[in-house]
Amino acid sequence: MPYETGAKVRLTRDVRVTGEGSPGPLSLAEGLEGFVEGFTEGTSSGGVAQSALDEVERISRAAQLTGFSAAMMDQVRQQVTRHAGAYAPGAGDRAGYRVRFVNGFVLDGIDEDALTRA
Repeated sequence: MPYETGAKVRLTRDVRVTGEGSPGPLSLAEGLEGFVEGFTEGTSSGGVAQSALDEVERISRAAQLTGFSAAMMDQVRQQVTRHAGAYAPGAGDRAGYRVRFVNGFVLDGIDEDALTRA
């Protein structure tokens, strides 16, 4: 099932992360939650909804929210996505997702089969 921009997702398996200058293998653990920020490989990232979500992320990063405030920001993300008319891709339209995880890690190109709704 495709995920729209702003959807809260969870990893269904460990995802290996590789990169230049990394000291060794690194993996993100199964169960780690995050939010879909867009799509990879030059595809549409949600237009108006993406701009609004970028602003929500900027504000929430500056405030360093916890507890009730963090939960409230999760609801704001979902509402922005719902009300801004985010583009929901069809099956096979996207190569991968850009996800910002709750630990601050951002990963591009995550396959749909590595994600589930949180």
